[in-house]
Amino acid sequence: MDALNALVVLANFVIVPAVAYGAQLALGALGVTLIFAILRFTNIAHGDTMAFGAMITIFTTWGLQGAGISLGPLPTALLALPVGIAGTALLLLGTDRLIYRFYRAKKVAPVMLLIVSVGVMFVMNGLVRFIIGVDDQRFADGERFIISARTFRDLTGLDEGLAIRTTQGITVVTAVIVVAALFWFLDRTRTGKSMRAYSDNEDLALLSGINPERVVTITWILVAALATIAGVLYGLDKSFKPFTYFQLLLPVFAAAIVGGLGNPVGAIVGGFVIAFSEVGVTYAFKRVLEYLLPEALEPDGLVQLLGTDYKFAVSFAILVVVLIFRPTGLYRSTAA
Repeated sequence: MDALNALVVLANFVIVPAVAYGAQLALGALGVTLIFAILRFTNIAHGDTMAFGAMITIFTTWGLQGAGISLGPLPTALLALPVGIAGTALLLLGTDRLIYRFYRAKKVAPVMLLIVSVGVMFVMNGLVRFIIGVDDQRFADGERFIISARTFRDLTGLDEGLAIRTTQGITVVTAVIVVAALFWFLDRTRTGKSMRAYSDNEDLALLSGINPERVVTITWILVAALATIAGVLYGLDKSFKPFTYFQLLLPVFAAAIVGGLGNPVGAIVGGFVIAFSEVGVTYAFKRVLEYLLPEALEPDGLVQLLGTDYKFAVSFAILVVVLIFRPTGLYRSTAA
């Protein structure tokens, strides 16, 4: 019985939160990976793109809530997601037309586009904070829990209760659907195959009659969808605060690089590696060990390697180690 209680505590505070967080990072890392693989540069503005998409979705959600429209037990934000994706797509396409296209035409080095994206990041960051403010914004509604700790205890008779929030369940289900749809699109559709061909060999793809501007447009639309969905799911699960998304850029990039920058499968794996590392290293295992160890060996301290304030330091440490010992990541990049 003690072992089951320890497992429930571990699931409640490590496994379930890390799975949800990993799904959010994976979606964010997929956006970074698409840009790197197809457009061939590292987009530093991706975190603030997630914030912008979430902001548009929040405003739309508030409008729907004010009109009395909801999804019942599910968050109203799911209804507002298409508007957020459309708004973010317009922003990214406009940014590409006004800024990135000029540098692409001059065939500048990828590092130049990276530097340009830093400027875009600061503009987006300031824009979002100017429009919605700097404070936490909570926009989740509907049922709070799929199963509450009290219900779980009543059903199982255990001392510990497992609570799974609705937002955590929606995050995982949505991530599975989005990833499956993305891989189907890239593998099965003519447009997706054109994008893969353009990624593998740009010159050969152009000789085959593939329209590069169409590939670029579709890529930005897909990135807008992935960034908005990731940003909204993160905001629903935690809360929305613009500067948090600026900080979230580090674990998102760490996930993409750990998995293999430019490799979609690697982005997904990397997202979960980073999530479980962050949550596991910053969790205090005292309660788990109290169930597993004899009373004489129970720890006095929290048994916590790092405080939660240092969770992003975990991502940074993993990123440094990977870049030193395996710069290609777990999966080799598919980009040219």
